[in-house]
Amino acid sequence: MSRFVLITPSAEFDQRLRLAVAGGLPGSVQTFFTSVLPVDPAELFGALSQEQLEVLVLGPDVPVEDALRLATVLNVQLPELSVVLVSEPDPSFVVQAMRSGLRDILSPTADVAEIRVMLERGCQSFASRQRTSEPKPPGAPKGLVIGVFSPKGGVGKTTIATNIAVGLGKIAPMSVVIVDLDLQFGDVASGLYLNPEHTVTDAVTPSASQDSLVLKAFLTVHPASIYALCAPKNPVEADDITPDQVSRLLEQLAEEFQYVVVDTAPGLPEIGLAALEQCTDAVWVTGMDVPSVRGLRSGLDILRRLNLLPETRHVVLNMADSKSGLSVQDVESTVGAPVDVSIPRSKAVALSTNRGVPVLQDAPKDPAVKGLNRLVERFNPAWRSTAQRKLHRRVVVS
Repeated sequence: MSRFVLITPSAEFDQRLRLAVAGGLPGSVQTFFTSVLPVDPAELFGALSQEQLEVLVLGPDVPVEDALRLATVLNVQLPELSVVLVSEPDPSFVVQAMRSGLRDILSPTADVAEIRVMLERGCQSFASRQRTSEPKPPGAPKGLVIGVFSPKGGVGKTTIATNIAVGLGKIAPMSVVIVDLDLQFGDVASGLYLNPEHTVTDAVTPSASQDSLVLKAFLTVHPASIYALCAPKNPVEADDITPDQVSRLLEQLAEEFQYVVVDTAPGLPEIGLAALEQCTDAVWVTGMDVPSVRGLRSGLDILRRLNLLPETRHVVLNMADSKSGLSVQDVESTVGAPVDVSIPRSKAVALSTNRGVPVLQDAPKDPAVKGLNRLVERFNPAWRSTAQRKLHRRVVVS
């Protein structure tokens, strides 16, 4: 049964929330009519009945600073709990709220239907985080590690990586992390409009490599319900990060998250090869120009000889343009592999990149959005199980 707890002095908001629950949500509501939040969460839990708590709503007239403090503590002690703040939404406040552990912000004037949607979303988020926070038995499968690669720069690799992460955040909220391993000149921070306090440099320190709770403290929360681990702010710091540290970092993240998206530097540097060895999936990005296509063919040939290609491969033709002088068939015959997803050239994507808001975050009506969604869908468990069944049938028939 879902369990909802509300803290607010507002009897009127309590009535609206109870109507939302009565409209079809399982569980009951327990309300504390006060604006004073406990300093120690144990005080709150001691006053609760023994039912399962999934969503804690900090209602109107609760001091915002106190709400942020309590959410921060609960995010450490009960990371699966959905804590919602009822306050006037302020864009400048969203990132701070997410960093504190708040899962949602609701307007005090929200109607019953909007409150119900918020509670449903909170329950879904609780269930998702509860699954990922449960201790995994020995031998249990880890999360997918999705590396985005290109032998040549300038093909939109970071744009693809950030959109994959944002798209997966809709499938598995707060269970996705994107890592920028273009350590000298990475653009994930600008691609997501982030100014991270911590970077990969912090995440590979001995304390972080030995304790996943410490590692998680170095991640930056993004409003699209994902985490980001951005490249060092000073390119010189990249020299101190080793392939072994990167391997350990990706192993840790795969144990904690359902999806780890890795944006890599162009070419095949040591750090990129270390990341490739940890990947369950490799997304190979090429533009629709001869140097990009030939570069991808050469890169794949080298990796085949080194036996470094992950089992699951996704070839993406980015900025596809029928007027470029090349066709999809030309690309496939040169690369020696089928193009899995073709993403047309798009002004919307270019604009979103300059704004630092991935196009899948806004999801305008644009052909490129459809292509990116098809790419994201390839990592959806439902798609993968269907694809595996089809592959198995082909093997049996042949």
